[in-house]
Amino acid sequence: MHTIHAVLAEGGAADAVKNAINALSGPASILFISIAALTGFLIWYRQLTKPVVAAGVGAAAVLFFAASALDSNFVKIITKPDNVPIVMMMFAVGFFLWLAFRQAAINDERMERGEPLIEAGADDKVLVWPDLVYSELIALILCTAGLVVWAIILRAPLEQPADPNVAPNPAKAPWYFLGLQELLVYFDPWLAGVVLPGLIVVGLIAIPYMDKNPRGNGYYTFKERRFAITTFMFGFVILWIMLIVVGTFLRGPNWNFFGPYEYWDHNRPAALLNVEFHDLVWVGFLGRLWPEADVGFIPAFLIRELPGILLLAAFFVLGPLVLKVLFFQKIYREIGFIRYGVLSMLLLVMLLIPIKMILRWTLNLHYIVGITEWFFNV
Repeated sequence: MHTIHAVLAEGGAADAVKNAINALSGPASILFISIAALTGFLIWYRQLTKPVVAAGVGAAAVLFFAASALDSNFVKIITKPDNVPIVMMMFAVGFFLWLAFRQAAINDERMERGEPLIEAGADDKVLVWPDLVYSELIALILCTAGLVVWAIILRAPLEQPADPNVAPNPAKAPWYFLGLQELLVYFDPWLAGVVLPGLIVVGLIAIPYMDKNPRGNGYYTFKERRFAITTFMFGFVILWIMLIVVGTFLRGPNWNFFGPYEYWDHNRPAALLNVEFHDLVWVGFLGRLWPEADVGFIPAFLIRELPGILLLAAFFVLGPLVLKVLFFQKIYREIGFIRYGVLSMLLLVMLLIPIKMILRWTLNLHYIVGITEWFFNV
């Protein structure tokens, strides 16, 4: 009898844990948890990258996946042939981030003690033959063997021939486009597919040219390049890796969000509620409809979207001033007005993405500015 009660209690506790994880797997929760985890990691990177702590975190992650493997819904998601590379990517990204920051932590501690860096005096020159070619040959053989085993164990994710009358649900892009597909939920295609990815990539490339700090070249460090590395980590981890993970494991039928232990119910209705910003201002705040007639040479739709236009203008005009006063006074003095203007614009565009995502999740906000007459929607 005691054994039965223990099993029932254990099952109840397991269900409670699963329900809690499912509840925390909502989009807003995932975003805040990811930002909080990244912030904590960047603050306490010296302690968190110690081998003992890193081994404990890795063991906890493996234990989590092993325990979750008892849930059929979880196993069904992570063992899909399309999703297996994403699971491997998560562990690979975690390992290599730990490796880089561990070396940065060691170097930062060495510099504080006045000791030489890890890279000091290192002789990186090797002979092409036999050293380099021999190592590449071994790597080639191991990778080939791994791909052969992978191809034998996992069946290729091939589906039926394309049929315009039958669409998969959910219809997902390849994993490397899932981040862009997730952005399409919040922005128009011209923004989500062209402008924002282009600006993000250009912005990440431009960081070393915007940040004139010469330190950190040729060796690992975080203390001497906090701004550049933090900006890159936010763009890479939050705005790319997180979106891929969300699109892979949490987006289910009808593009609804599902927890990792939830059954993908194809009958769950899709959330189709769209709220426009001009509705919130004109109807919700002012209690009236927007003008439907042109005012002089100003079209009526521009008057309708005036609140959103003013909001975006204030965001991009006042944003650089606010960032300068609160965070970047030292950087402004170092890089000058023009560089700071370009840098702040790129940062504000990058910040606009999570802001719009939060507004979509909390207020069902569709567009801040929706000028369908000109196909200009933000």
